[in-house]
Amino acid sequence: MNSAHFVICIDNSEYPASLEKRKIYETIEDADAAKHGQLRVIDESGEDYLYPKECFVDANLPKDIHAAVVKAA
Repeated sequence: MNSAHFVICIDNSEYPASLEKRKIYETIEDADAAKHGQLRVIDESGEDYLYPKECFVDANLPKDIHAAVVKAA
């Protein structure tokens, strides 16, 4: 899973049961969702759901940390 992409939640006010602020989440590429300003995120339920892009920032993890996060999943 080398193409894994991670984001950090910065706003969970509308989704407190599904997202935790400051937590890293994996995203799944979804071009249709992106067209509508949304991200497909694997949330606290372990399932993927759509959330507003504004709730997250790109994690920009260094390669070694990215690899460790992927391995831990």
